[in-house]
Amino acid sequence: MKIRTRLALWCSGILLGSLLLMLGVLYYELVVERRGEGRKEKPPEQIADILLFYGLPTALVLVVGAWWFMRRALEPVAELTRTVERIHGDNLRERLPPSGNGDELDRLTAVFNDMMARLEDSFTRIREFTLHASHELKTPLTLMHGEVETLLRAKDSTPAQRETLAGHLDEIQRLTQIVDNLSMLAKADAGLVTLVQEEVRLDDLVREAFEDARIMGEPQRLIVELDRCEEAVVRADRHRLRQLLLNLADNAVKYNQPDGRVTFSLHCEREQVVITVTNTGPGIPSEQLPRVFDRFYRGMVARKARADGCGLGLSIAQWIVAAHGGAISIKSEPSISTTVTTRLPLASPKSS
Repeated sequence: MKIRTRLALWCSGILLGSLLLMLGVLYYELVVERRGEGRKEKPPEQIADILLFYGLPTALVLVVGAWWFMRRALEPVAELTRTVERIHGDNLRERLPPSGNGDELDRLTAVFNDMMARLEDSFTRIREFTLHASHELKTPLTLMHGEVETLLRAKDSTPAQRETLAGHLDEIQRLTQIVDNLSMLAKADAGLVTLVQEEVRLDDLVREAFEDARIMGEPQRLIVELDRCEEAVVRADRHRLRQLLLNLADNAVKYNQPDGRVTFSLHCEREQVVITVTNTGPGIPSEQLPRVFDRFYRGMVARKARADGCGLGLSIAQWIVAAHGGAISIKSEPSISTTVTTRLPLASPKSS
């Protein structure tokens, strides 16, 4: 039965029931009691009392009944909405349950499930293409890297040739890094990346990232500070956390200004460890902040700075943090500072 037919029948039933109830009350008051009392007319005040004491409750029943029936009729729509809200890029396999009424909602559910199946298939094909393409690209890039290095070591090459070859080598290394990042993200999407769970002294990793940032910031004369570094132990993959901190340090240095400042901080907050990396670069406009974790997204500031990168660093950082049960966020004041805040769960006392 269609929704509009079911609603029409329910509303007609409520209206008919209310009308019969009202007619019954009026018949009793105006006919039955009138015969018993032997009077031919009723005062207008009594008719007003009938409408007040019987008409208003009848109208109330009508309103409440209509509201209840409408809520019951639209409950499948609410359930459909709640299910759709739970679906995102990581759980495209979820499907909407049919109501079994054979109405328009069941048809909409079937169409939506078919669309989700097609989307899941498309995402799977994209992941497989990325995995295969990155795998196939690694071999020729490795060969090109070796050949260019061999030519650079040749004694008969001129300074101009060595300079050209050095530029080629930098581009090959950049392409290799992009391919590696794409491969890692594709494997992460497919659930093929295994994290090694071990106790890690996060403060040691932060100090290492701080030292790396000092070296990277020397050409720009950056002041790199370690504001606070409390002892903290987490259960995590050391290699991935090291990669996370290097990405954040690299961004803080790369998108900065000469004689600028980079500040690292680590402190414990309840059952979490909070890491902040702040730099004094040009900042990120507020309208671009929601997209900074999108893959291959580079804001206007990054394009103007002509900094190396392809827009995958923050995507990888977000995945690493999420894989460890944490959260990462960015707050920026244009032309003042940008702060990346990472929260990770501390190791439980039993595991420490």
